[in-house]
Amino acid sequence: MEMRNLTKLPEFILLGLSSRPEDQKPLFALFLIMYLVTLMGNLLIILVIRSDSQLQNPMYFFLSILSFADICYATVIVPKMLVNFLSDTKTIFYAECLAQMYFFLVFGNMDSYLLAAMAIDRYVAICNPFHYVTVMNHKRCMLLVVFSIAFSCLHSLLHVLMVNRLTFCASNVIHHFFCDVNPVLKLACSSTSVNEVIAMTEGLASVMAPFACIIISYLRILIAVLNIPSAAGKRKAFSTCSSHLTVVTLFYGSISYVYFQPLSKYTVKDRIATIMYTVLTSMLNPFIYSLRNKDMKRGLEKLISKIKSEMDRLSTTTINKIHGP
Repeated sequence: MEMRNLTKLPEFILLGLSSRPEDQKPLFALFLIMYLVTLMGNLLIILVIRSDSQLQNPMYFFLSILSFADICYATVIVPKMLVNFLSDTKTIFYAECLAQMYFFLVFGNMDSYLLAAMAIDRYVAICNPFHYVTVMNHKRCMLLVVFSIAFSCLHSLLHVLMVNRLTFCASNVIHHFFCDVNPVLKLACSSTSVNEVIAMTEGLASVMAPFACIIISYLRILIAVLNIPSAAGKRKAFSTCSSHLTVVTLFYGSISYVYFQPLSKYTVKDRIATIMYTVLTSMLNPFIYSLRNKDMKRGLEKLISKIKSEMDRLSTTTINKIHGP
């Protein structure tokens, strides 16, 4: 384990998921596949929503922003992981570490607030359907997205500035695969009590606020659905929420496991759990939303049909040019 004064040599070493050399290439292959699936799946969601006029409503608007945030979220973490799997040094400069921490927090919080916005959208659609168009108008949807971005940026800036004020003079080995807040705090020589207080107050409030919004929205939805007389009506109402609930459970379940505990108890298990909400959830979101959603399936079929017809047209044009008039 290397001991160095980080005020003179500003770099950390990311230990990663495993320190065994024989694990590096299999892990590289696994996470490369997961990253490519994440990129392609979320890009496909965005393309389907943008290309289909029938998907131009608040629910799919928020989903397209969520897919964009998931692409950014994975990109902040995975490419550096992939480089480190094939590198002997596994170093990350201090400034690069803070930048990674900042954008990780930004896009993580954006995910959280977008999931809350989607819960509000489902609540209005089911509990107040006659006023849905006026309540969830474009201006309000844009305000919700702008708030999600602005608050996430300010929240992340606070936590990164609080980390930047610390002194690092002991081990520079981060027992994690990226610069997460808790593993970095564990390396500080100066007191981290202020950081921990902020994390357990402002940090907890910023996570619990959207989660409370989701819980309240779904309790109201549940009450409304139980009052629907027909079984078919209940099934239809639940089906519109099932995909979103699955994503919320994955995302908040893993976050709660990792962060709602004292800093001293942060262990290797938390490193594995972090993969759930940083990499796995971003990869699974497109499958959860497309496989369980008839509108998305139809939109995907239309997009594939459109691409196929465009390719046929281009090939016909090319053949005609080759053979002449």
